[in-house]
Amino acid sequence: MKKISVTELKILLENDQTILIDVRELSEYNFECIDGSYHIPLHEISIDKLPSASKPIVIHCRSGKRSEQACQLLMQQNPNLNLYSLEGGITAWINQGMDVKNWGKKIIPLDRQTQIIAGIFALSGTLLGTFIHPHFYIIPGFVGCGLIFAGITGWCGTTQILSKMPWNK
Repeated sequence: MKKISVTELKILLENDQTILIDVRELSEYNFECIDGSYHIPLHEISIDKLPSASKPIVIHCRSGKRSEQACQLLMQQNPNLNLYSLEGGITAWINQGMDVKNWGKKIIPLDRQTQIIAGIFALSGTLLGTFIHPHFYIIPGFVGCGLIFAGITGWCGTTQILSKMPWNK
């Protein structure tokens, strides 16, 4: 898989020599994005959704993991695509002082919302188990199993539910 640096991407974008695809969730994209990028969430990525394949395609996410997954999925559909993954994602873009478009929606990114929910349930279950009844310890155990499952499979039910909430639209 080919990777591209922030500096290389900036040059390509300035010269209109690439198509930039953002594969983050809608709430992340609505919070901030690289100007000129197309939004296609990772769970929807396919060749049919690409705006064009006439130029090299650079895919980015927050840190680079999802963009690599998207590149792999697209390469399985068409190994001849000229695909790149932005090293470090939009985080690297921002850290190097590049501009981002802010849509004005101050929503906590979906992955952080999921972490907050998991933390609330784990802490609540622990406190209830300690002070009310030990059966409540099943709650943090369930959360732990869910986190393990999400880490192994890349699918998280809590994230799916949160993505459908009105504030994430």
